[in-house]
Amino acid sequence: MVGKICWVSGRVQGVYYRGAAAERARELGVTGYAKNLPDGRVEVLACGPESAVEELVRWLWIGSTASRVTAVEVRDAPCDQPPTDFRTG
Repeated sequence: MVGKICWVSGRVQGVYYRGAAAERARELGVTGYAKNLPDGRVEVLACGPESAVEELVRWLWIGSTASRVTAVEVRDAPCDQPPTDFRTG
């Protein structure tokens, strides 16, 4: 089990980015969340098997069809008590 916290920049708010991220995370069996930040970025916490988390992080560069991602900053995050699902907020 690994954890990553990501900050996604670009046109990622108001374009179904969080919803699409949640769908992809659930497909991969990744738990965590995607939430809008006041500065226009989206913060994503991903916890799960390493290969699934890495796949979600790669997907973050793609996003929803209406989004345009310009940067994804990724850092390790503790997941000793991982969330039980993937939420948007």
